[in-house]
Amino acid sequence: MAHLSGSNADLIARVRRIAGQVGAVERGLTSGDSCATVLHLVAAVRGAVNGLMDEIIAEHLEAHVARSGLTDEERAHGADELLAVIRRYAK
Repeated sequence: MAHLSGSNADLIARVRRIAGQVGAVERGLTSGDSCATVLHLVAAVRGAVNGLMDEIIAEHLEAHVARSGLTDEERAHGADELLAVIRRYAK
């Protein structure tokens, strides 16, 4: 994902925040927090992962599908990669 190198610091920061949120879920489960509390923590993780996914999809789309100068073959390959990821994510 070389095209992400410019924004990797922001993406890594997001991943670290997500890791912290997953840690909060684990702590909630081990400390006996209420189901509602744990569910809210899990929902926050899901939202954060969705935001990360959106950002990376947008970067991929711009770099491998919509960027001017791409050949038709490169554009088709980028679209195929994106479609495969979206299908896997939607399962």
